[in-house]
Amino acid sequence: MNRNDSKNLPPDPIRAQVAQAYGTLVERAAPALSPSALGYTPEQMLDVPRDAADHAFGCGNPLAFSEVQQGQVVVDLGCGAGIDLILAARKVGPSGRVIGVDMTPEMIVRARQNLEHAGVQNAEVREGYIESLPVEDASVDWVLSNCVISLSPDKPKVFAEIARVLRPGGRFSISDLVVSEMPPWLRDLPVLHNACIGGAIDEEAYVEGLRCAGLSEVRVVSRQAYDAEQIAALVASGEVIVPKDLPEAIVRAGVEALAGKVQSIKVVGVKAG
Repeated sequence: MNRNDSKNLPPDPIRAQVAQAYGTLVERAAPALSPSALGYTPEQMLDVPRDAADHAFGCGNPLAFSEVQQGQVVVDLGCGAGIDLILAARKVGPSGRVIGVDMTPEMIVRARQNLEHAGVQNAEVREGYIESLPVEDASVDWVLSNCVISLSPDKPKVFAEIARVLRPGGRFSISDLVVSEMPPWLRDLPVLHNACIGGAIDEEAYVEGLRCAGLSEVRVVSRQAYDAEQIAALVASGEVIVPKDLPEAIVRAGVEALAGKVQSIKVVGVKAG
C-alpha cells in the first residue's frame, strides 16, 4: 500500500464535530495558551506569520524534543494553521520536505496562506484524516503532532498510521493531552472534547498504544499538570462552540473535577529498523 485514502473512512460524528469546531475557531478565536507558554522560543518565532502564532491550538512544542535534521522528510499530523510546518521546514532546509495533514478546510487554507507568507517552499498541506494519512508507506523520517491525537475517535488507527509512514529508524515527537481518572459524564461534553480533553486517554494507555502499533523506545520526556485555571482557559478558548443550552455550572463542575488530572505530555519513540 502506497497511500491511504481518507475518503474511505466511514462518517464519524466526533470527527465531524471537531472539524466544524476548529473551522469556526480559526476564524473567530485565539488559543488559550500563547506560543511562549507552549514552549516556543523567541528565536523560533522570528518571521513566523502572526496568524500562525495566533492560531497555534497546541499544548506544547514537539520540535523542542526532536532532532530533525537537514534533508529529512517530516509529517505533521493535524497541522492546523501551520506553526510547526514553518518551524520544521526551517530545520530540514531546501533539501528536505515537510507535509502537513489536516481534515478541516478552513485550517488547510490558513496553513497554505501562512506558508506562503513565511516564504516556505519546501512544505505542503494535504487534506486527510490522521487515521488514514495521505502519505506513502515508509517514506518519512519524522512524525510530529501537537495536541491532535487526543481528538481522534480511533487512536489505535492513528498510532498504526504513524508506524506505517515512518521509515525503519524513523522517529516521532508528539505533544498531547492525557487525562487520569476522567469522570464518565465529562466525556459526553462536546466543549471538553473540542478542547482536547474529553477524548483524551491516560498516559499509560497512550504509551502502550504506540508500543502496540510496533513502535519502540517509547517514553514520555516531559509532563505538565494543568490546574483549574489552565483547564478553564482551554475551555474558554472554544467558547464560540459551547452549546447555548449548556449550563455554565456544568462546565465549571467539569473544570474543577479535572484539576490536576489533565497533563500535557511530550512522548517520543522510534520505528525499529
